[in-house]
Amino acid sequence: MSQKSDYVDETDIDATLDDQPDDDTIDQTVANLEANGFKAVVVDSAEDALETIQSHIPAGASVMNGHSTTLEEIGFTEYLSEGDHDWESLPDDIWSIDDDAERQAARREAQTADYFLGGINAIAQTGELVAADRSGSRIGAYPFAASNVVIVSGVNKIVDDLEAALDRLESVAYPLENERAKDAYGVESAIAKQLIFRQELEEGRTTVVLVREQLGY
Repeated sequence: MSQKSDYVDETDIDATLDDQPDDDTIDQTVANLEANGFKAVVVDSAEDALETIQSHIPAGASVMNGHSTTLEEIGFTEYLSEGDHDWESLPDDIWSIDDDAERQAARREAQTADYFLGGINAIAQTGELVAADRSGSRIGAYPFAASNVVIVSGVNKIVDDLEAALDRLESVAYPLENERAKDAYGVESAIAKQLIFRQELEEGRTTVVLVREQLGY
């Protein structure tokens, strides 16, 4: 499991875009996210975040996640695969497929899961979310494909506005993810497919869980 600490000391990032915000900033961010149609939940710890997810997803739901250091840090990735729950774990189904073409088709189909979970690279205080992928396997589900989306983020990803959020993607998230990708896959990452999630128009579809900890990239 990757941790931010594995790379942050040796990677040149803009630390001013990775700070812990004060309570007023968090409250304003929540208000603006909700004004933009997102449901926002603030919790104090990684443990609380996992408990929130456990109570949010009903038994019998199909569940998929994109790669997220934050989901690893709160214990969700391990829980989905090995925990005591009544969900259908789509990642386990996918990675049990030996045929490459069939596995890729299953990954695409999993974008339409009942619940798709992932992280985000930046949150604007003004209420927008910014994320990017090399393949698009995570952000493809966020705008439309999945029935429900749960995005988990440390509050350190909150920045002033959309311009700063795009800056954070380039100067904090990408350098750290690039180092992780080289370790994990032997290739460099890329900001190949980028999403600016400005509004959620379907009531209750997208929940943002904000954790009062320094998490993820």
